[in-house]
Amino acid sequence: MGALPEGDDTSVTSTATATVRPYRPEDARALDEICVRTGYNGRDSRPHYADPGVLTATFAAPYAHLEPGLTFVLDDGAGRAVGYILGTSDTERFAAGFRAEWLPRVAGRYPAPQDPPAPGSAGTLDEAIARLLHDPERMIVPELAGHPAHLHIDLLPEWQGRGHGRTLMHTFLAALRDRDVPAVHLVMARANTSARAFYDRLGFQEIEVAAFGPETAALGRTTAETP
Repeated sequence: MGALPEGDDTSVTSTATATVRPYRPEDARALDEICVRTGYNGRDSRPHYADPGVLTATFAAPYAHLEPGLTFVLDDGAGRAVGYILGTSDTERFAAGFRAEWLPRVAGRYPAPQDPPAPGSAGTLDEAIARLLHDPERMIVPELAGHPAHLHIDLLPEWQGRGHGRTLMHTFLAALRDRDVPAVHLVMARANTSARAFYDRLGFQEIEVAAFGPETAALGRTTAETP
């Protein structure tokens, strides 16, 4: 929030006792847990949301469903996913798939808020994320067209600070290069300062987006391999 894989889809990348490997369907519950435990500016979202599952339905599960080939997990060595990186190689295509295929699966549990928030308020956090869930076209941002891929990366707190995030990122960038994708972006809350420092170290640079408010930043970089 090491070395790059080689070979076929079953290859793994080792870092200490953990490995980065492709996502498997049995990892779905672990992905949800990781997303929930890191979903509030890198911290546990459960004290802040009535149903933090809206975060997983918006930012984690749709990628595993629509783009399993670009979903990788950090395996703790015992088969449990304790971190992930996931995303898409084509944001515009992904947004269309989200609208047509993913949203009908979850809209019943997380309906769109019916009333607009009061002036000066975004409503509850659950409502704010539900609005994002029901607006996948928000992902298509003109200023980010030159960075067609995007990603999300999260690690459980006890697995942070060990180099695993860098290994996950290198794995994802290698997968994008294999697909001839030139550049990738991410969108983050400025309040998550530790994540911003991580992205800066990995060569991400801020991209100005007119529609984003002061609390949100877009970062991008090429997929070229770095030392």
